[in-house]
Amino acid sequence: MPIVAFDVFCGAGGVTYGLRTAGIRVAVGVDKEEVCRLTYTQNNPSAKFLCEDIRKLSAPSLLSHGASVSGDDFLLLAACAPCQPFSPQNQNRRDADDRPVIRHVERLVHDLRPDFLLIENVPGLRRIPGFSAFRRLLGALRVLKYKVRFGVIDAAWYGVPQHRQRLVLTASLHGDAPWPDQTHGGGPGLAPFITVRQAISKYPPLRAGEEHPTVPNHFAALLEPHNLERLRATPRDGGSRNDWPSDLVLECHKKHDSHPDVYGRLQWDAPAPTLTTRCTSLSNGRYGHPEQDRAISAREAAALQSFDDTYMFYGGLGQITRQIGNAVPPVLAEKFGAAFVTHAEQLSGRRKKPLWRAVIERTRLVGSTRQGRRHGVRARKD
Repeated sequence: MPIVAFDVFCGAGGVTYGLRTAGIRVAVGVDKEEVCRLTYTQNNPSAKFLCEDIRKLSAPSLLSHGASVSGDDFLLLAACAPCQPFSPQNQNRRDADDRPVIRHVERLVHDLRPDFLLIENVPGLRRIPGFSAFRRLLGALRVLKYKVRFGVIDAAWYGVPQHRQRLVLTASLHGDAPWPDQTHGGGPGLAPFITVRQAISKYPPLRAGEEHPTVPNHFAALLEPHNLERLRATPRDGGSRNDWPSDLVLECHKKHDSHPDVYGRLQWDAPAPTLTTRCTSLSNGRYGHPEQDRAISAREAAALQSFDDTYMFYGGLGQITRQIGNAVPPVLAEKFGAAFVTHAEQLSGRRKKPLWRAVIERTRLVGSTRQGRRHGVRARKD
């Protein structure tokens, strides 16, 4: 049986693209950020984009937008929220207000009853006060008879050219929750990690502030003269600000040695560090190009997130960088999607009527009853 997915918090479409590559049809992508619409729809034309806040999203509404979903399909709900509200480094009260979205994921699962569930977020989700919402979700899933598996993984284990630790949860109503085997890491039976060199060395050189005329999204942020001087003083292939002469060191860095990656260069023959929503900014992490005197371009950042070169991003540099940094790496989503596909194939012929069909039927009944009352017709009691 085929799998159809609803991708809540779809953003620029990393999960959608990865699931599609695995053979899963994504019917609807939902995100509250309208700026993501063009990137999402241009790269995933078969999926409908719904600009909606999950706090206002109902299961019947979601199913109504996925009108082509049939009772023969397995339904997968992917709910990979942006990580900033759950990051222990984040002190932004506005972002902290978004932490209860996990409770709305629980609500959607309860009302929708999808066959499968996929959640990805930062490991810190388990350790902050918002963990109460995660514990509630786990409890709710078990009450609803889901088999659940969760753990912290590194995206580099699955072929992403970036060390990116994430908490991943999978769940199934039809047996043990699927989980892909690790494929990379250089150990016994594993391929070597994919490196920065393998991901971005193919792109043409750029100067800071320049946009390449033929390679889409290959443009780099402009650097102030003093930051350009600092980068030139940073050794190539992995150098850091610790190598600067004293006259270039910022006053704030003289007082403490935290955030050592800031202003650093990527290392050619290793995976990149975690990319954030400011990953094209030299002053926000180890995002300097290994050789060239600039920060990585948007195209290079996308490649380090495992997007292929056909995937186009739309907006200004800041908007595009945020879309890329918030994305789930498509290769990671593909590996988990493939595990769900294998799981579904093993269930062929052993599945009862899907519970989510009852949501559609109730919605239609309520709709017809309201329509009848609107025209003075009393609903019949069976």
